[in-house]
Amino acid sequence: MILFLAGTSDARALAIRLTQSGHKLLTTVVTENAATELRKVGLDVYVGRLTSEDFVRVIKEQGFQAVVDASHPFAEEASRNALTGAKEAGISYIRYERESQSHEGKGVTMVDNYALAAEKAFEKKGVIMLTTGSKTLQIFTEKLLNQPDIRVIARMLPRKDNMEKCQQLDFPQKDIVAIQGPFTKEFNQALYKQYSVTTMITKESGKAGSVDEKLEAAIELGIETIMIKRPKINYGNVYSDFSDVLIHINGVLKTKCNL
Repeated sequence: MILFLAGTSDARALAIRLTQSGHKLLTTVVTENAATELRKVGLDVYVGRLTSEDFVRVIKEQGFQAVVDASHPFAEEASRNALTGAKEAGISYIRYERESQSHEGKGVTMVDNYALAAEKAFEKKGVIMLTTGSKTLQIFTEKLLNQPDIRVIARMLPRKDNMEKCQQLDFPQKDIVAIQGPFTKEFNQALYKQYSVTTMITKESGKAGSVDEKLEAAIELGIETIMIKRPKINYGNVYSDFSDVLIHINGVLKTKCNL
């Protein structure tokens, strides 16, 4: 049995591929909305955040033979906890990650973290659209909110906790775009035009994360982009192709069966 970190559309597709190949999974996600999407395709789901200690306990209690981490490229804490938990429990950890795409030099400034993205945006002034979610919103509000010559537009998922966080940070309601993608290039362009955006901030999430559509829309409109690089984690076994994950899993489980 495999413990599977999910939460994205490509993770769901990989989970389906593994089950169709005869593997039994327990998927883990953080939100009920993500869980609903997985249950719709017949997958078993655990909802909630797991510490490294939780991973060790769950692995031992339920006898998981491997961990497949297909969480979002920026779900750094979840990946580190799963990696540590698998190591301490003595089972294999396999990371599936979307291919990374370099956009440097196309009107894009690459930065190492959110704080540097906020610094760059502060220098640029103008109308800044955040497409980085609510988790790190405070980093941007502390640097950019209520500053002369700066307006911040935050695009995020239409969830209650996101709206509560905006309220806690005194983020203006008129500057919140609560909506769920994926979006086409044309939709992004319409949104940029609506708010007269001059700078867009996004993450290096990969093609499956709809970064291309956001970026192409910005480039065509002459809008500058600040892109945050992925966290640097030494995963060990990393794949960007479903078939490679399946081959590795089959090898791991075959070895265990022969022991």
